[in-house]
Amino acid sequence: MINLKYLFVFFMMLTTLNESVVQAQSVQKFDWQQLPAIPNKIGFAGSFAGVAGDALIVAGGANFPDGGAPWTGSKKAWTDEIFVLDKPDGSWKSLAKLPQKMGYGVSVNYKNTLIIIGGSNEEGHHQDVLQLHYENGQIRFDHLPNLPEPIANTCGVLAGNVIYVMGGIKTPDAKTAGNNFWALDLAADTKVWKLLPSWPGEPRMLSVAGALGNSVYIFSGVTLINGERKYLNDAYRYTPNKGWEKLADLPSSVAAAPTPAFSSKKQLLIFGGDNGELASKAAELKDKHPGFSKEVLSYNPKTNSWNKIGEIKTDIKDDATKNPNGSLWAPVTTTLTVWHGKVILPGGEVRPATRTPNVLMAIPQ
Repeated sequence: MINLKYLFVFFMMLTTLNESVVQAQSVQKFDWQQLPAIPNKIGFAGSFAGVAGDALIVAGGANFPDGGAPWTGSKKAWTDEIFVLDKPDGSWKSLAKLPQKMGYGVSVNYKNTLIIIGGSNEEGHHQDVLQLHYENGQIRFDHLPNLPEPIANTCGVLAGNVIYVMGGIKTPDAKTAGNNFWALDLAADTKVWKLLPSWPGEPRMLSVAGALGNSVYIFSGVTLINGERKYLNDAYRYTPNKGWEKLADLPSSVAAAPTPAFSSKKQLLIFGGDNGELASKAAELKDKHPGFSKEVLSYNPKTNSWNKIGEIKTDIKDDATKNPNGSLWAPVTTTLTVWHGKVILPGGEVRPATRTPNVLMAIPQ
């Protein structure tokens, strides 16, 4: 006669093994390619990016036009240029300009439009929210409600019809980062930003946002202690009607990694980021800085665990699009967007003060 206790144990072992096999099989792999480079020899960091009218849009951002850096006396300059790529094998077009020079805000794709939120320029930080439409080869803007306060170096994400904006700094000379958590329901008859309770951790900027279902995530970032940066590796999840909960810490900080995180197979993937180890030596290292992390990290909410699942491939053999000043490094301070199911990392900063015009594309396999 079969012992029911042993049968139950055997069944549980088989179930656990099956789940492990499924999880192993679900690890996301990517084929890395490059799209045509943004038509600027230096490139930009902090650009808005997304999809509108089925085209890839990259707008705004900032660089050092002379190719210098703060430690060489160069001055950062923002742009209002909007670049449009209609198809992957096409050419970038410059069709219009932003209402003002701007960068380092939040980008959200919504119903084939690109929503541009907050950001900064030479005049300071801003609270404007614009919806960019691309139709019949023309760009136009609609105005959405302004943010409650000016903010830059923030992160945000769309969950359902709701935009969430988290953290950042309110002024260029801020000594502390923000713990703001704002939400805008785009489906509401009366659209208004709501102030929600903040996550149970330190205020921060340069974090990575994420969304799975109706839950919103904030990962890592940098807090400011009297203006000095402290790199963070904690993580939190917010679920409406439930609130915030602390998650497992990341293996290391991923400050300024492309945001938001990529949602894949019920997991969230983070591409690269700055762990802060060399942050204080940027001016000393200059061109000898080795660049930022290439690791691709996966967060599994079912197991509340992190895994390294690969690396950003930057040494792509394509002389037509390769930037000799930035082809070997992974970008930070850029937007992650999804175009035709492919992960797009446009431009960004590949070493302190060094931009790239390269546009990386990761095709899920």
